[in-house]
Amino acid sequence: MISEESVKLAEELIRKGYSEKKIRSLLKLPENDFKLALEVARARIKAKDKFSRNDLWFNLEGLRYATHEAVADYRGKRLKEQGIKSIADVSCGVGIQLIFFAKHGIRSVGVDIDPIKIEFARRNAEKYGVKVEFMVGDSLSPEVVEKIDADVIFSDPARPPEVPERNLEDLLPSPLKVYEAYKKRVDAFIFDLPPQIRREKVPWEGEFEYIDLFGHLNRLTFYTEPLAKAERSAVILPQGVRLESDPDLENIVEETKEPRRYLYEIPQAIDYANLINELFHKVKGDLKLLLREKRRILATSNDEVESDYFKRSYIVVKTMPFHPVRINDFLRKEGYGRATLRINIDEKEYWRVRKKIEAGLKGEKRAFVFKVGNLAIIAEELHRAL
Repeated sequence: MISEESVKLAEELIRKGYSEKKIRSLLKLPENDFKLALEVARARIKAKDKFSRNDLWFNLEGLRYATHEAVADYRGKRLKEQGIKSIADVSCGVGIQLIFFAKHGIRSVGVDIDPIKIEFARRNAEKYGVKVEFMVGDSLSPEVVEKIDADVIFSDPARPPEVPERNLEDLLPSPLKVYEAYKKRVDAFIFDLPPQIRREKVPWEGEFEYIDLFGHLNRLTFYTEPLAKAERSAVILPQGVRLESDPDLENIVEETKEPRRYLYEIPQAIDYANLINELFHKVKGDLKLLLREKRRILATSNDEVESDYFKRSYIVVKTMPFHPVRINDFLRKEGYGRATLRINIDEKEYWRVRKKIEAGLKGEKRAFVFKVGNLAIIAEELHRAL
């Protein structure tokens, strides 16, 4: 197995712009070891914002599926608060989520069919200074199932390439097969699912928890009934705030086509969890729902409402018919130097419109341009002191 020194040297040489041929000559490793060292080094460079450490072990595929630290830590805290004593991750990959279960005092067992991933997971556990039990094997085989002794089974299955619709059967390993294999041995299951999957396709009672990370929908965690706190929930990270479904709440969501003085972007996690009504009750402002699209949900109010549940907040500067040249005229006259478009249109059309709106801007201010129907809303982001 490749050494830490080889990976660090490869990373240093990549950053210096050395060619792959030159790096190969300097590392002096067998070809398979060289390729792995190079991939781990590239993955570490790519992972700069995902982890607090810069010396973790994963290849590019392992990095893609590795849970972000903020998410892994949140879920570890949740299970600790729920009194979970032991957990087995039956598709643990490079082990990041499992490591954070262990950091919160939960006895953790990891299984993966890939011996390289298990070796990486062991090394990562050492980096974080936690004890985790690992085994190489097929998590669905009777031999492995019999060895698992835990209160909860956790599974973050691999997603297939883009398909028209997400299904449990397409995930590897399928949650349906994991449930059947372990249902007589454990009290509860936790599945990391594609957020786009329709809830009615999940055949068990439990909680659908949508996680928003740094303003983007990141995860859907499904907890079977013993661990469920609500039917649906949304968690906003890193703020750490949580919203739960409440069927007894009066529906206070009112729609409007007229923007008020302030705009608020609502995280996708809240929309996916169908918790806009719960949000309006929680923040207690004079909110109206202005826009609800696949990638953008806007609320508006006359009075400023401060809340950690919002993705971003803005003050409206101008409304006008959506015409790129007229928007550009206004921005130039008012001294704006940059314009960020918050509109949902075809990518090619987006860049054509953006070019017209930003033509000749030279000022210091940044404008945010929204489109609601045929109306352009020009706004500035509200920055609050920390």
